[in-house]
Amino acid sequence: MKDLQNKVAIITGSSRGIGAEIARRLAAAGARVVINYVSRGEAAYSVHESIKASGGESLVVQADMRISAEVHRLFDATIEHFGRVDILINNAGVLIFKKFSEISDEEFDRVMDSNVKGVFYALREASTRLSDGGRVVTISSTVTRMLLPKYGAYAASKGAIEQLTRVFAKEMGERWITANIVSPGPVNTELFTTGKTEQDIERISAMSARNRVGETGEIAELVLFLVSNEAGWVTGQNISASGGVA
Repeated sequence: MKDLQNKVAIITGSSRGIGAEIARRLAAAGARVVINYVSRGEAAYSVHESIKASGGESLVVQADMRISAEVHRLFDATIEHFGRVDILINNAGVLIFKKFSEISDEEFDRVMDSNVKGVFYALREASTRLSDGGRVVTISSTVTRMLLPKYGAYAASKGAIEQLTRVFAKEMGERWITANIVSPGPVNTELFTTGKTEQDIERISAMSARNRVGETGEIAELVLFLVSNEAGWVTGQNISASGGVA
């Protein structure tokens, strides 16, 4: 078990899926976690209650990561409640599974606003408000390497946040703040399954070495290592957790 006692972690988009599991694992390791959501308040408070029941400490903050003022408020609320921010997990995002000919202007803008602007705003806040020696992990995706049909807009957004995070790592190195990227393969979450047929899921599952999709806990454990003291010399890296997909 990694020791994150008294560390304060913001996990964006943590009411469900990978983000929720990261929040639970970090809390179990001793971190005080901030659960962020946009519209799924009931799910966010369910994560909060599960952490509380396990003896952990968490705060729920509603904030739309597409809006810079709300991202600023998310950091304000965290510092007001816990006094500091040590860890930022950029997890919030949306996925569109459509061919280029099917994607509307509004859908493309929604992907870029949620996935790219949200990470940029969070990194900008973190650049001045994260504690020295802090940790940043951005959740990307192996689709940036796989050239899969229907993932064009999503892959473009994830490629952008990978570069944002790597440059951030360079800029923040003097303060011993690390910033890394975790690129999951297909994971058993609502984000992955929505819009896909059973045949789509079976085809994608067959790409892995174990003929299955990943589970949220398998991603959360890698994140847990990257935010620990043991990972202090790891920064600016993009680490795949895909079961051999990419």
